[in-house]
Amino acid sequence: MLQTADHLQPRVRFEYAGDTTKDILCSAHPFTMHGMLPLKILVVPFFLALITLAARRWGPGVGGLLAGFPVVTGPILYFLAIEQGSAFAAIAAKGSLLAVVACVGFGIVFSLSALRFSWESSLVLGWTGWLVIAGVFTVVPVPLPLFACVTLAILAAWLGRRVVSVQRGVAAAGSALPRSELMARMVAGALLVLIVTTIASVVGTQWAGLMAMFPVLGSVLGVFSLRRNGPLYVAQLFRGMFLGFISFATFCTTVSLLLREFSPAQAFGLSALTAILVQGIVYWAATQALVFRDANDSHGRN
Repeated sequence: MLQTADHLQPRVRFEYAGDTTKDILCSAHPFTMHGMLPLKILVVPFFLALITLAARRWGPGVGGLLAGFPVVTGPILYFLAIEQGSAFAAIAAKGSLLAVVACVGFGIVFSLSALRFSWESSLVLGWTGWLVIAGVFTVVPVPLPLFACVTLAILAAWLGRRVVSVQRGVAAAGSALPRSELMARMVAGALLVLIVTTIASVVGTQWAGLMAMFPVLGSVLGVFSLRRNGPLYVAQLFRGMFLGFISFATFCTTVSLLLREFSPAQAFGLSALTAILVQGIVYWAATQALVFRDANDSHGRN
C-alpha cells in the first residue's frame, strides 16, 4: 500500500498540485546525500568514461545525449523510494524536473563563455548561472503542478538548443584519447561528487535537494572537452545533452505519476523503458531533421 504523508516528515505531502517549489526542491536531506555517496562515486566515474568513449566513437552530440539520460538520478530516486517511501521519492522526482532548468542554464552559460574565455572562467561563469537559477527556485513559494514542472524542463531544453547554436562542419575530434586523460576525467568526477556532497551536508535542507542535481557530468565533460577539442565540440556536446533532458523529464514525470499506483520496482522499470523509448524517438527525429536540413542546403547551392 502506498505510503501517506503521515509516514513522512510533516512538511512533505503527497499532494502534487499543492506542493510549493521550495518544498519540492528541499526534499533531499544531508543524511540521504551521504547515504547515496557510495552509489554516486561508483556510477559517475563509470558513466563519464562511457560518455567520453561514446563521444569519441559517434560524436559529441551522441555523448551529450547519453549524459542527459537519468543514469545517476534514477538509482538515487529509487533508493529514496525504498528508504523514505514512495511519496518522498515522487516529490523528489518532481523537484528533479525543476533542477533540469538550472542544469540547462549551466550548459548555456558554459557553452557561450567557452567561445571567448578559458575553461576556468567558463566553469566559474557556468556555476554562477546554475546558482542564480537554483537560488530563484528556492525562494519562489508558487505552487507548481507536475505538468508545469515538466513543461518548464522541456522548454528549458528547447531554449538551450536554440541559444547554443553550432557552426556548420564537424567539431575537432582531437588525437587518440590517452588512458591517463580518461582516468583523470573519472577521478575529477568522483572528487566533484565528494565536494558537492560535503557542501550539501552543511548548507541545510533548503539547498540540499538542489545540490543533488549539481551539474557534475556537465562540469567535467565541459572542461575536458574545451581543453582538448575546443568550443565547437563543447556546443555540440551540450546541445546533445539538452536533447537528452527530454528523456530525463519523461523518466521523472512517469516516476512521479506511477509511484501513486505501483511499487517502486514496477514504477521505475516502466519509467526506464518509457525514457529509453523516448530517447530513441528523439534521437531519430534529430537525425532526420539534420538530414533534411543538409538536403535543403545542397538544393539551395544547386
